[in-house]
Amino acid sequence: MSVYSEIFAVRLKELIGSMSVNEFAKQVKIPQQTVWRYLHCQREITLENLCKIADFFHESVDFLIGRSEYDSI
Repeated sequence: MSVYSEIFAVRLKELIGSMSVNEFAKQVKIPQQTVWRYLHCQREITLENLCKIADFFHESVDFLIGRSEYDSI
């Protein structure tokens, strides 16, 4: 896995916070197992799912993958 996947996993965990993975997955319409794999760096994220997550949290894709610091879009 790339360093971007690792940063993405850390940032996604932070953003999900106290929400359950199952609840988050339902809200963004991504299978729960897929989200779990993203969180554990076991799967590269698709562009479509990356955009869904960025839109859900109102964050930039660059922020999610570690190409920029905390700055919402």
